[in-house]
Amino acid sequence: MSLVVCPTPIGNLEDVTLRVLAALREADVIACEDTRRTRTLLDRYGVSSPLVSYHEHNEEQRAAQLVERMQGGDTVALVSDAGMPLVSDPGYVLVRACVAAGIGVEVLPGPSAAIAALVASALPADRWRFAGFLPRKRGELSKVLAEGGGTLVAFESPRRVPATLALLADLDPGREVALCRELTKLHEEVVRGSAAELAERYAGKPPKGEVVLVLGRSEIGPGGTGAEPAGLEQLRRLVDAGAKPRPAATAVAELTGGSANALYKALTQ
Repeated sequence: MSLVVCPTPIGNLEDVTLRVLAALREADVIACEDTRRTRTLLDRYGVSSPLVSYHEHNEEQRAAQLVERMQGGDTVALVSDAGMPLVSDPGYVLVRACVAAGIGVEVLPGPSAAIAALVASALPADRWRFAGFLPRKRGELSKVLAEGGGTLVAFESPRRVPATLALLADLDPGREVALCRELTKLHEEVVRGSAAELAERYAGKPPKGEVVLVLGRSEIGPGGTGAEPAGLEQLRRLVDAGAKPRPAATAVAELTGGSANALYKALTQ
């Protein structure tokens, strides 16, 4: 009895690994997001294992059923529609349930849009973080974009790309950005440039297909052009204590070496 987590191609069906195909053939059941989409992959390679739906709307119930099957001796393979399960895809509930029940969990390596985009971006990969899907609210998005910590990799909806790039260009126009579109597919494209350049390119013209944004190290901070997260937090505390925003921004900027205008703007967004 065990759970085998199997990453699947993010576009090109030939990117599936031999180990994943073997695991899918040997599984007693394959838990997947969309049975029709997974069946396309299985038919391509002659895999006939039965499928059961496992998605965000039935995770709790289905996880309990699958754990019961594994306790009875079955091997379950877990896949998502594309890429590695759990990474912005369902699977967390099932993995946690298996661990709690003492069921072995084997994770196979394979395709990942985040990793492919990171390498294709030509930005530093020695220190990076994955933000999943970017938040929709402007304030939350500003906070994520302004955080430090090396290269940032994130998923974004094509229709929101123009607004996200415009906000990024407003915060830090010189920041290096790579927009990776339709990775491994026929129309794969990687567009690299500054935040300002990409914001201009996509203004009013959302890209087509699935998008991964890769952002270089933020220059926001002391001596930079934006609002350093630590300085912004200090400013918020002062304002919450009753200080007027504009004078408080000036005071914090003098202490941190940041920009008073950027601090004030970030506070009021």
